[in-house]
Formats: sequence, C-alpha cells, structure tokens
Amino acid sequence: MRNPLTRERREEEEQEKAKGLGVPGPRSQEVLRRKAQVVAPAVTSLAPFVIAESRGAVVRDLDGNEYLDFTGGWGCLVVGHTHPKVVHAIQTQAERFVHTDCSVIFYEPYVALAEKLVQYAPGERPKRVAFFNSGAEAVENAVKIARYHTRRRAVVVFEGAFHGRTLLTMTMTHKAQPYKAHFGPFAPDVYRLPFPNPYRNPMRFADWERRFKTLLDPEEVAAVVVEPVQGEGGFVVPTEEFLPELREFCSRHGIVLVADEVQTGVGRTGTFFAVEQFGVEPDLICVGKSLASGLPLSGVVGVADVIDSVPDSAIGGTYVGNPVACAAGLAVIDVLEEQGLLERARQLGERLEARFLELKRRYALVGDVRGLGAMRAIELVRDRETKDPAPEETAQIIKGALARGVILAKAGLHGNVIRMLIPLVIADEELERGLDALEAALAEVARG
Repeated sequence: MRNPLTRERREEEEQEKAKGLGVPGPRSQEVLRRKAQVVAPAVTSLAPFVIAESRGAVVRDLDGNEYLDFTGGWGCLVVGHTHPKVVHAIQTQAERFVHTDCSVIFYEPYVALAEKLVQYAPGERPKRVAFFNSGAEAVENAVKIARYHTRRRAVVVFEGAFHGRTLLTMTMTHKAQPYKAHFGPFAPDVYRLPFPNPYRNPMRFADWERRFKTLLDPEEVAAVVVEPVQGEGGFVVPTEEFLPELREFCSRHGIVLVADEVQTGVGRTGTFFAVEQFGVEPDLICVGKSLASGLPLSGVVGVADVIDSVPDSAIGGTYVGNPVACAAGLAVIDVLEEQGLLERARQLGERLEARFLELKRRYALVGDVRGLGAMRAIELVRDRETKDPAPEETAQIIKGALARGVILAKAGLHGNVIRMLIPLVIADEELERGLDALEAALAEVARG
C-alpha cells in the first residue's frame, strides 16, 4: 500500500507543479502552501494557481495573471463565468429565501424551471421533472426510477462511460484510474457493453445486440444508460444509426432508455439536448453541470408514465432543487434564448472542426477529429496506423498551452484526447487566441 504523502511532500509537489508551468505567483503559491497542510491530497487542481475572479471565458488569478478557460468548469459554464443575468438572479433569490427543502415548503422557481425543461425535452409524450444536486445523483435516481417502474434489476452501460463517483455511478463508470481502483466491492447487476466508436470500433447494431443477448436476458434489464456523446470517455459520437436502433430495441423489450446528458445538455451540442440530433426520445434524461451555471443542481426529465410510477417520497433529498440554484437555472435558459446560444454552439462547432481538421492535416499526432456542436475534441496518437494512444504527448500539450495562458482539459480512457468545453459566450478573438496557443503547444511537442 502506498504511504500517504507527508505534508512537506504535498507542499513540494504543489510548488513543483506551479514552477513547471511557469506560474510563480506568490499569492497563489501561498494559498497552495496552506492547502497542502489542511486539504486532502486527493483534492488537486488542473491549474496551479488560485482564482481571484472571472468573466465570460477569462479567469484572473490572485497575482493578476489572466487565462482563457477552455474547460468551462468541467462543462458547467455554457453561459460563461459570472454572467450578469445569472448573478442577478442568484442575488435576488437569495434575498427572498435560500432554503426550505421542497418536501417541507414548495416554491415557484422549482416549478418554473421544470416547465422550461419539459418544453425543451424531445418527443410528444408528457414529461415530468425531479431535481437533485449533482450529475451522479441524477443518474442514480434515474436508475432507481427505471428499476421501480420495470421491477427489474439489471442496468446496462458502455465502455468509455462516465456517470459519476457514488457507489452505483462509480460502478457504471468505466475508467479504473483514478475513479474505481481500490474502491470496491461495486454495486451488483451492472453490465458493460462496447460503445460504437467510429474511430476505434465502428460496430453494427446487430453485432451489439448479439453481444447484449449473450451477456443477459433483455427481459431482466431495467435500464440502458447511454451518453449521446461520451464526455470523459473522449467526446465520442456514436455511429449515426446506433441511438435510433437502441431506442427501438429498448422499446421492444420494455427497457427504460436513459440518456445521460449531464455534460452534453443545456445547449453545448447545438440543441438543448444532444439526443434531439439523433431523432430519439429517451424515457429519462439526466441533466446537470451547465443547468445552473455551476451551482449544485441536476435533474431527471422523465416520460410521465415512467417517472410517475415512483411513490411519494421515494426520491428526493434535503437540498435537491435548491431555490437559488433553480433561479440560476432559469437565468441560464433565458441567456441561451436571448443570446441565440444554440446557434452560437453550432457556429463554434464549425470553426473548431475546421481548425482541428487543419491540425490533423499538419500534425501526424492528431489521429481523429470529432464532436457535435461546440463539444469538439482531437485524439492524439503516436501512430495513425496502429492508433497507439499518446497520453504523455497530450499532457505536454496541455502543459504548453497553460504556459501560454490557456486552460485545456483532457479526456479518454487513455488520457489522449483534448476536449473543448468552452463557454458559448466566448469572443471570436478569444477563441482564435486560445486555438493559436493550442497549436503552438502541439507544434512544439510534434517537433520533439
């Protein structure tokens, strides 16, 4: 067993990380020194500085250095950092009341936000909404709803999936390090099947169905949980026909189809929900992250005859659907509508795709370019024929971009994907400046 880091060693690692990325700010380093003494060492940050304030796509640290944030708080900031309308909504609601627990006294912001989500949910069947705190809670409650509705136990998930870090959602998540190693035993009745990845595994649905039926009886399956575009798995868009055929398969066998849109939802892909672009109506949709601009809020949007089957108080929690978070969520949707950010996501996606295809043409490290709307990524490989992943080179590129003032995030089972989670309000000049920094870092690594 690995010995826990000593306080002194944690402090040294924080300082070395900062020096290695060219961020010597004394104020940030002082806070990080304090952090090493009192915060669990598992709690680390991508950027080795401490934030002072942020606006739109720009972050400023305690020492006055500015950075472009292409991570959007891990996808929580489609309307950008501290959007004025969201801030005003938070302040206004906080002055009225901050908390009641909706199971004690109900409040109008919960209802109003549910109405908005029902309006955006795809399909003609009536919908209902239940709110929670985190994406993992939404997924876990979707599974509970599916199991109660079907009176079945089995749950099917996919290779490359990420659904959270609670016991059940950690089980559903694929990647072992750092999410699962030594945290077992895991929840029972969770089964994993391949995800049809056009770059690495473009399997036909008939082959997928055959694999399914050799693994378990469809009549014992409560839910299939799928990300319309895999997030942590590497921004993988499935083959075009997969989700429609999966919908038909689930309907045929009485299986609840759950779309995990925690990262894809709220406009990032150019439609409010990504499944809209596949012509699919799931039975349950999980939403979170950008829903309340980073405030703890998630939800399950469900077809009425599925979600209504759950009895009184069977789902819920003390803080679920917090009124301040719901007010922020209403403001986020207002901003999406007023600023035309769904169309902006499509435009950003076109620009990102064009730039990334040019990178692929110029640099052999870029093996694949993919995504939907503004949710775009490049996969880095050492050899285009073997598709051998290039995680070390990916880490070097992210480090080089950060030294140039741009915060990037990686993804993928092998950590060899660079993903874009940019705020949709980003200025064109900021986008180009950030992509220039990415290319400069990529070129530097490509030269060896």
